[in-house]
Amino acid sequence: MALLLASCGQGGVGNVPGDTSDESAYSGIAEGEVINLTGTEPFWNARIEGKTMLYRTPENMDGLRVPVARFAGRGGLAFNGMLDGRDLDLAITPAQCSDGMSDRSYPYVATLQIGRDLREGCAWLEGDDIGEPQAAPR
Repeated sequence: MALLLASCGQGGVGNVPGDTSDESAYSGIAEGEVINLTGTEPFWNARIEGKTMLYRTPENMDGLRVPVARFAGRGGLAFNGMLDGRDLDLAITPAQCSDGMSDRSYPYVATLQIGRDLREGCAWLEGDDIGEPQAAPR
């Protein structure tokens, strides 16, 4: 969790955006917001509503519901819980993000750690305009 929270840490820790003298908690994502996440290599996606995260992979399209606790750090948000007996830690930080597979641009970077497995991805809020991916050539 410490690795992920470095990006959400207090002023002077890591490469935190904004005014480093401002130590107030990140408020860019309200508690009631629905957060969507997507990642590649390996493919995964998730949706956080309230205190529950629905985590999906190609192997489990129905997904697993994970109770999560939310923490607002200095440079973003963190969520933690347990997935299949392993610690789940998620950091969401404001920064332009590309999934590398489409022309979409997302407003947040997501870093997900499940046990020892680290996954990178992007995040957006329900209602954000992230654009439509370009259709594949025929």
